[in-house]
Amino acid sequence: MIYRLYEKVLLRDLHTLPNQICFMITGQDMLDAPDNLRRAAEWCRDLGIGSAMFHISTDDPAGLERCLPRIRAVSSFAHLTLHYGERKEASGAGMDVTVAIGKSGREEIACCVRRMAEDGVDPEAVDEDVLESYLTFKYEPDLVIKTGGDHLTDFLIWQSVYSELFFLDVNWALLRKVDFLRALRDFQSRARRFGR
Repeated sequence: MIYRLYEKVLLRDLHTLPNQICFMITGQDMLDAPDNLRRAAEWCRDLGIGSAMFHISTDDPAGLERCLPRIRAVSSFAHLTLHYGERKEASGAGMDVTVAIGKSGREEIACCVRRMAEDGVDPEAVDEDVLESYLTFKYEPDLVIKTGGDHLTDFLIWQSVYSELFFLDVNWALLRKVDFLRALRDFQSRARRFGR
């Protein structure tokens, strides 16, 4: 009951929302609460947030195979792009939701450099725009939310350089809508400088 009232207060006071959000969770988080990914994506959709990304940090993507049906269920209300191992799947319609399992930002940058070399790009022509055109994830989140601690991965290392970071003090399995709304309230109170 108290959380419902708090939720209403937080919702009433929200006026500046991020357009793109990235949630960073661990493989164990996903195993502990696989339905929270769908729930968080629905919260984003209901608030009118443009797109959501979920990075699931794991050295063993195959260990999350049993979670794939629940992840794919997001396509019932959103356009889901799933990056899993070397595979990329897209399905559904609606707001954009991307799920990246076991992906690394350093690997992505190294892959960009390899592809530029394979394409014969002149080193003198390489600038930020050229590098960005080779990125797998063309996604610059306004807000990155990390649950259950303060350790970030290197995912979106290039793209999130100007993102606002919010570290939730609750684990993914205990995530409630009020926790998500607290992150959004914090986001709207920040003066974004974009590196200036």
